[in-house]
Amino acid sequence: MADLDPDTPPPLIEFPCAFPIKVMGETHDAFSVTIIDLIQTIVPGFNASHVEMRASSGAKYISLTCTVQVVSQAQLDDIYRLLSAHPLVKFTL
Repeated sequence: MADLDPDTPPPLIEFPCAFPIKVMGETHDAFSVTIIDLIQTIVPGFNASHVEMRASSGAKYISLTCTVQVVSQAQLDDIYRLLSAHPLVKFTL
């Protein structure tokens, strides 16, 4: 195994890990189910027990914190791209 370059910074995230993704959108009946379904296309074992839901003070918006078990940066990037492209999603963090 080759030595790591001392000038290379360590990775920011160690994989595999449980990674929290915050997804925000307007309050909609199908929002949480849609987000769970989207994540399950990449991480089949993901389910509603890994989601925390919070409504805004005026209840116009909803935020979900989805804790996803990811195995690579590529998988995490795929999840972010998929969520960000959906019309119900306003922001992903």
